Amino acid sequence: MAPGSTRVPQQERSRATRARLLEATVDCLVRYGWSGTTTTVVATHAGVSRGAQLHHYPTKAALVTAAVAHLAERRAEELRVEAEALPVGPQRLDRVIDLLGVAFTGPLFVAALELWVAARTDPELRDALVPLEARVGREMHRLTVALLDVDERRPGVREAVQATLDLLRGLGVANLLNDDSARRTALLHTWKRQLAALLTPEPDPPAPTGSTRHTGRPGAAA
Repeated sequence: MAPGSTRVPQQERSRATRARLLEATVDCLVRYGWSGTTTTVVATHAGVSRGAQLHHYPTKAALVTAAVAHLAERRAEELRVEAEALPVGPQRLDRVIDLLGVAFTGPLFVAALELWVAARTDPELRDALVPLEARVGREMHRLTVALLDVDERRPGVREAVQATLDLLRGLGVANLLNDDSARRTALLHTWKRQLAALLTPEPDPPAPTGSTRHTGRPGAAA
């Protein structure tokens, strides 16, 4: 057997093991919460050995933050793919907000919220989570700007986009204990109209009238 011939299969097995662990971690966070998501439970749920789990992710903080990062990247890619089917024109904004609303009520949001609450009193988790959340937040903001197809250099656009994400996050929290879909739908209907007004460029002012420039031609106004 040629040197290095087993390297690719081993890499593929390692990649598959990590993927199973990350998917299982998110599932456990959603099912059992932070306290019930132990590394032993995750390893069992993923169908991998405890040793393999420790090899790839030696601490619980490393495992759960990697899982949230993995799911965030996957969801962002799904949103990009879904964006290819978005219509142009006024309906686009409505569809974008609906897509983002799903992102703030799905498994990623629930898993992330478990970590936010736990990180308040867990310094190790907080140190791992803060930079991850900053990166995910920046990426979500950039993605929203791209989905809405707006120019963030215009005054007020950045703030309007961030207000949208903050609103969706708050509505996602309100939906955790009870089905809040009716109220969320009504609020988002109103916000969509307000957001459209905020993001629509103001028309250029009309050219001044009542004055002409001297051209030097006979009969031209002075």
